[in-house]
Amino acid sequence: MKEAKSIYRFESLTEFHKVFGLPKPLHPLISFIDIADMKYEVSELSASIVMNFFKIAYKPGLCGNARYGQNYYDFGEGGLVFTAPNQVFESPNGSSKLGYLILVHPDFLLSYALAKNISRYDFFLYAANEALHLSDSERITITSVFKILKEELNSRIDDFSQDVIVSQIELLLNYSNRFYKRQFITRKATHMDLLQKLEAVLDDYFKNEKSLQQGLPTVQYLAHQLNISASYLGDMMRSFTGQNAQQHIHHKIIEKAKEKLSTTNLSVAEIAYQLGFEHPQSFSRLFKTKTNLSPLEFRQTFN
Repeated sequence: MKEAKSIYRFESLTEFHKVFGLPKPLHPLISFIDIADMKYEVSELSASIVMNFFKIAYKPGLCGNARYGQNYYDFGEGGLVFTAPNQVFESPNGSSKLGYLILVHPDFLLSYALAKNISRYDFFLYAANEALHLSDSERITITSVFKILKEELNSRIDDFSQDVIVSQIELLLNYSNRFYKRQFITRKATHMDLLQKLEAVLDDYFKNEKSLQQGLPTVQYLAHQLNISASYLGDMMRSFTGQNAQQHIHHKIIEKAKEKLSTTNLSVAEIAYQLGFEHPQSFSRLFKTKTNLSPLEFRQTFN
């Protein structure tokens, strides 16, 4: 049996630099690293990694030409992977020794709006296999921002440095947001397959009465069944349906409730428990919020 990896926690950028054989960082709270300068790869550690800072990684050979379905290929001009503080990750074996890392401690963003707004960039919670695959023009755009960040950190530290660096980080995140939206569109075929699988998972959940044992289906449960992260699932669904994953679950619950109210003589409480609610009042509240009718009022429309 393969032994599970332990977890190695990096508390500071200085420690990260030391472990990977890099010179001391020029700034204690932000670092720009050329991966070629690292003496070791992350995958060479006998442990998964947790850091208390943000990581943005660009690797030219990350994506290759991955195929999806019968007729879709991702762009092959490299990719971006984002990691939030305290998120466990490990680098895939055989990963490229080319590319760049940006490490940013949350304290570096204090007093800037980005400190609060960075949580809106859900891709920091995506899994490593949900990387942003860049086209050639996107790669040029992203690497131009990386170049500015590198120059700011390596050639000048003055009263304006932090303002410029934070603005460039925000620009990088906004470009990444735009390019991820494009990726959802160009991956339409494979994402439609995922949505169909999602419907099948939900149908199976209620058909086999898993709700009686496990309660209401959760976004985390659905994401696990589809082998994707909960954040990626939510963004994918917003892109294609205009609803997030939780809203979609509620929609499915209401459809199942309508079916039971119109075709059975089960009481509202019995229906609520079958659907996974602990309390009938919670079911009735949700039903009225979504339909403007109470469950009993809805049932009366069929009499």
